[in-house]
Amino acid sequence: MSKAHKGINRRKFLQGAGAAAGLAAAGFPAIAQQRTKLRVGYVNTLAVNGQIWTGMHRGHWAKENLELETTMFSTGLELFNAMIGGSLDMLATGAVLSNFPARGQGKVFLLNNVEFATAQLWVRQDMGIKSWADLKGKKISTTAGTTAHVFLDTALRANNIDPAKDIELVNQGMPTAVTSFISGAVPAVALWVPFNITVRDKVPGAKMLVDASAYFPKAAIVGGWAARSDFHDKNREVLARVIRGWAASNDDLMKNATEILPVIQKNNYAQVPLGDLQEQFKASKYYSSSEWRKLYADGTATRWQQQVTDFFVRFGGIQNPVPASTYFDAKLYMDTIKA
Repeated sequence: MSKAHKGINRRKFLQGAGAAAGLAAAGFPAIAQQRTKLRVGYVNTLAVNGQIWTGMHRGHWAKENLELETTMFSTGLELFNAMIGGSLDMLATGAVLSNFPARGQGKVFLLNNVEFATAQLWVRQDMGIKSWADLKGKKISTTAGTTAHVFLDTALRANNIDPAKDIELVNQGMPTAVTSFISGAVPAVALWVPFNITVRDKVPGAKMLVDASAYFPKAAIVGGWAARSDFHDKNREVLARVIRGWAASNDDLMKNATEILPVIQKNNYAQVPLGDLQEQFKASKYYSSSEWRKLYADGTATRWQQQVTDFFVRFGGIQNPVPASTYFDAKLYMDTIKA
């Protein structure tokens, strides 16, 4: 999933009155009663920011006395570069979550969902692509190092196509990649929702060959949250509050999506029709906060991240990669969300 769109979609959310008193009554330490400002970056797709907007509109961040100042970025690569540079405290993104922390840059502390069917491979039948065999020797556009690329690599290998030898990967920013496909410059594109809507509308004869759900759970792609390493080490109590606010937002979104999605669409995705946003929601696989705790505890969440890290090790040539068991702080979540 170019420089950050500075000033675009920057939103500030202030805590509601009485939050500090509520925290004190709940027995949290004095430091938790102070309003905490957090600089949070995100990629603009519902799978990444659905819980962020739910928490804002439903008051879950306010209950934890958190003020989130959010900034939108085009890809997770740009997000991590901004965070490493010090302009963000934490971020929410897709598959790139398993890249930079494996390089020792950032700590993962929270997962959003499995991007079950959010990554998709579209082909142009009018350019002679109707099956997997037709892709050999052809150009496929995507954004290298992102969720779409991880998915594409898995899909090609599953269909006996060598990503390094049998196709020509065209690395473009996703808006450009989609434009290339629409114009006919390339016969195939690996994308993530909601870019599928543009393809479907602009190229009526286009065909979705496969989406990421075909490779679950063997090649599950998870998205989530990471913090700067120094922030993680010094602000564990704050991160625990982020986890609590997220858990309330996540469970609320799962239980009340019919009520919440129209609010998110109106306030945060006005350019996306409600029906398409609902389709995006169904394309991700969500778990309740208690279900996530079990996936953290039994090592499933760690294995899912390691699978994606293994891709980045192959593709990015990461030397001496940090394993997911080290860069993913599962204990913080399990200490915060009780069984």
